[in-house]
Amino acid sequence: MGNGLFITGTDTGVGKTFVTCGLAAVLSESGYRVGVMKPAETGCDGGDGKLVPQDALALKAAAGCELSLEKICPYQFREPLAPSVAAEREGRRIDIERLMDIYREISAAHDITFVEGAGGLMVPLVPSYTYADFASVLKLPVIVIAANKLGVVNHLLLTLEHASCKGLRVLGYVLNRLEPAASLAAESNREALLSLTAVPCLGELSYAGVAAGATAAVGAALDSKFLAALLPRR
Repeated sequence: MGNGLFITGTDTGVGKTFVTCGLAAVLSESGYRVGVMKPAETGCDGGDGKLVPQDALALKAAAGCELSLEKICPYQFREPLAPSVAAEREGRRIDIERLMDIYREISAAHDITFVEGAGGLMVPLVPSYTYADFASVLKLPVIVIAANKLGVVNHLLLTLEHASCKGLRVLGYVLNRLEPAASLAAESNREALLSLTAVPCLGELSYAGVAAGATAAVGAALDSKFLAALLPRR
């Protein structure tokens, strides 16, 4: 499977960081050198004029890597907007070539590297250049994280369709339950999707595991064959 993987979502707030941290922790605890990267993070206002990239901090801790936050997350912005919009409002410019160079540097130094996007595949890093374009140029296979709720069938299928249009190889999707109340949609989404896409469901995460912040729940919930295939060859 190579040594790089791109994690995207059907929307913002669907659990991309949680799942990425879980995968990073599983491999790190197995003795692998795990690299992580969040090309751009917005909504980093930590108060007192400080930028605090919470997602990047969580990724760094889960992977146990010694990379600096500036390397893991080269572009940090205060406002919670699409990276291209946040950069424009701050009078800054995201350099795609720089991001690619940083990814290659991280990837070369680790057994596997997880790259986490922002929002979904069509979110722009710069005008007319999306995360889908970034993953495509780097030839990164993709995992899609989807909130297991009413509406996810449409959101997921649209994401998978766009990935196909961009020539991306999607390894599978993860259904992540973010609501405490049981719903008929959450209980039936996985079965409904089986007849609508050949892309495999890699697992379902329960609300309890997510609410507790237990990244170990990711390893327990995901398909064991997928996790075995994910392990880098030595």
